[in-house]
Parts: sequence; C-alpha cells; structure tokens
Amino acid sequence: MNLDSLAKIDLNLLVTLQILLEENSVTRAANRLNLSQSAISKSLNRLREILDDPLFQRTAHGLRPTAHALQLKEKLPQILQSLYQLTQPASFVMSQSQRHFSFATQETIYETSLPRFIGPLLSNAPNIRLHAYVWNEHSMQDLVQGQLDFAIAGRDIQPLSDVQISRLPEGIHHQTLFNDHQVCLVRKGHPILKVVEQGGWNLEQYLQLAHVQARCENRNWWSLDYFLAESGHNRQLSTIVPDFYSAISVCAHTDLIFTVPSKFAQQTKKLYPVVELPLPMEFCSFAYVLLWHQRDHEDPGHQWIRQVICDSIGEG
Repeated sequence: MNLDSLAKIDLNLLVTLQILLEENSVTRAANRLNLSQSAISKSLNRLREILDDPLFQRTAHGLRPTAHALQLKEKLPQILQSLYQLTQPASFVMSQSQRHFSFATQETIYETSLPRFIGPLLSNAPNIRLHAYVWNEHSMQDLVQGQLDFAIAGRDIQPLSDVQISRLPEGIHHQTLFNDHQVCLVRKGHPILKVVEQGGWNLEQYLQLAHVQARCENRNWWSLDYFLAESGHNRQLSTIVPDFYSAISVCAHTDLIFTVPSKFAQQTKKLYPVVELPLPMEFCSFAYVLLWHQRDHEDPGHQWIRQVICDSIGEG
C-alpha cells in the first residue's frame, strides 16, 4: 500500500463520487450534499485527474458512468462503510448512541411488525434515529450498496424475486423470522359465501372469480400465479393496484377476491368489512426473513438491533 499517495487524496471526493454514482446528476448530487453545483463539478474534475478516467459522460438523460466508474460503483459502498466504521466507537452504548439506522419492510407486515420492535429499540436507545421504507424492487440493491442497514422481506413472493434465499446476492445474510401462508379475502355479503356455506368452495370456484392483485416488487404476477400456470390455470386478474391497502379497499367494496398472506389478513379484518376464506388448493408456505449485509455483521449496534427484531417479531 502506497500511503504517501493515499495521503494526497481528499477522502471527501469518494463521498462525492458515491453520490454522483447514485444520482447520475450534478444538480441532485449538489442538493444531497448541500453544496453548489460548481463545487461538485470541481470535485468531479479532481476525481477525473486522480483516477485518469472521465468517469461520466453527459447525455440527454443525465450523467452516464463509464465502465471504470461502474466497477467503482460495485466496490465503493463497502469501502465507505468500512471508513465509516473506523470513525465509530469500538462499542455500542444503547443509552448514549445517536446513530442512524435505515431499513425497508414488506408492506404486508408493515403495520404489525414496526410497532413490535421500534418500541423496544427506542425505549433502550432513545437517541438513535430510525428511517423506515417500504420494500420495493430496488431495496435489495440498496441493501447491497449500503443505503439500507437491514430489511424484512418475504421469501418466494414470486419465482424471479431476489428475495429468494437461493438468489440472495453475495454478502447478504438472513435470519428467518416466521412462516406464513396465503388466504383469501372477500367482502361481507359476497355471493361466494353462500357457495362456501354449501360446501362448494374449490379451485374451480376460485378461478371463476375476478381477482384484485397488489403489485409486488413492480411485478404483476406472484408465485401463486406461476404455480397455477404450471398446471394450465390462470387467475382473472381484473384489477392490479400498486399496494396492498389499495387492494384490500377495492376488495371490501367490490366482488373482487383478494389473495393475501394470513398475517396481513388478520390485521385487515380488524379494519375492513371482509371475510377470510381458505385458499382452495395445496400451496407452499413462505417465510419472512431479516436481511443484512456482511459489512455490518460484526457491528455491535447492528447486532443489537437484529437481536431485538428477532426477539420482538420472530415467530410472530
């Protein structure tokens, strides 16, 4: 390692480069760093000289990173996280810590899971700051790049999902919190309830109904749809909405049926006039898992938070 050469580099330039790689815009990077565009441009020019690479090309849609910049984008988050850890105390004192932690949570357990672990966290560490987001198709990459500290997400939501344990990116750890299964919801007074009372609830009846679906990870199909397709069946996805609470509202005020995880169904039955029905087929259960990156695996603060989450909602 050439420490003399490293000593000549302003490490703040690496922070600027990371923000530029995330935003692909000098203007947005300047806003995030609370600096002028001129200051960002000067930092970019210094980076170009040091790294002997243009790093970005201007296009009509913003900055486009060069091949070398894309290589740096893979390595830089972990390098910055390591530098950040060097500036932190060797131990984590709950009552004194003022650290910030960010996480994403699957919407289907958002309302039931957050109160169960946020309360214990803040009662023991009142000065920490928690930033919560809804899990989406970008959350896994945010976790890899260090923009999220941890996440709670469903495994096997659909076959192509990155949340599958077998498809987790390198460096991502996981801990299963609890298992769940799918059930059906219909409004009170739905015509299908008479069929159910007469013992006629089956797959054929289920497929004849029109369905409302919540888009998950920006995909219209869930694992259930792929499962049905393998046997030549398809649900009538009459209405597809962007989130689960929109879907349950549609379900409660129409004749559309909504298939959801049972934990979510338990919560929404308290809020909406809906009735729960069993899924009329054999279908595998799935798990909710706590996810974090290797770079935070040994960090005392992260370890404490993960333990509180597991204790609070594990097997919830």
